[in-house]
Amino acid sequence: MQNAVERELEVKLVLSPERSVPVPARLSYLTDDPYAVHIVFHIGSESPVHWTFARELLVEGVFRPCGHGDVRIWPTKVGDRAVICFALTSPDGNALLEVPSVAVAAWVERTLRVVPPGTESTLLGLDGALAELLAPLPADDLWLTDPWSQDETPDGEA
Repeated sequence: MQNAVERELEVKLVLSPERSVPVPARLSYLTDDPYAVHIVFHIGSESPVHWTFARELLVEGVFRPCGHGDVRIWPTKVGDRAVICFALTSPDGNALLEVPSVAVAAWVERTLRVVPPGTESTLLGLDGALAELLAPLPADDLWLTDPWSQDETPDGEA
């Protein structure tokens, strides 16, 4: 059974220290993909921009700077507003986004209530799938038996 935790919000795309543009976005967390968070930006083009990264990265980024490479997240204040900054890098370009801290923190907390940290693997059914994969089959008995009976010797041996 898939559960989703979603939140529509407006983020600010920072163009310069003096100028930013509001961008509608949606944060999504799906229990079918319990290690990841998804964010979709509706930038006015034919198709929205999708980003997926580790939920753990966002959980940490609410409290302290984290990440490197394509996704970096850190909390800060802009004027009197508490925000979470996202620095996203791709072959198509870079983006710096500011998201209201209260909205992100509340959404992250909801995801943690739905799937507590450390329980993600139970949702993937890996234990059952691995047990099924490794379960012996009737034909395995042929491979596990000695092809040479103890009373016989292989051809060519004295």
